[in-house]
Amino acid sequence: MQPSKGRPPGGGAGQESRVDPLDGHAQVPAEEAGQLRYEDPWYDALASGWGESADAGVPAPVVVPPARSEGGTGPAAADVYLEVQRSAAFQEVRRRYRRFVVPAFAAFFAWYVGYIVAATTAPELMARPVAGALNVAMVAGLGQFLSTFLLTWAYARHARLRRDRAALELRWDTQELTRGVNGGRS
Repeated sequence: MQPSKGRPPGGGAGQESRVDPLDGHAQVPAEEAGQLRYEDPWYDALASGWGESADAGVPAPVVVPPARSEGGTGPAAADVYLEVQRSAAFQEVRRRYRRFVVPAFAAFFAWYVGYIVAATTAPELMARPVAGALNVAMVAGLGQFLSTFLLTWAYARHARLRRDRAALELRWDTQELTRGVNGGRS
């Protein structure tokens, strides 16, 4: 059984009249849920079942703002994104990303291919006992798992310490610039 989440018992037979808030925002009537407009440029599309009309079962159309302002004056949102992409701050974030990912990928890929090659070309080496029933192949296989977790931890730490703050600042700056392009519409 699913928890009631504060709803009165016996209310599950019909359709609910409100959409439950998931992010702390106020509740929105189900009829209006499909009419929301998202200003976040990184918000791709509604997830399956979200924002759909409760009656029709068909997803509500996503409201997309026009690419250029009505009067034809000022830059388009695409121009803002290109300007941000060419900025020194964006290039620095990308450089920090590449400086971690390229060597980490090369090292991990070499370790993985080395394990596969050793397992197929040197079975006598891989069968050599290390401790009790553990052999070199088992230790190397467990090392693959361990190195995966270590690489994941290192990537998350690197992102948190060296990229996330700069990327978030770029995101907010981009949103402010695109909000200005859209004529202050919210």
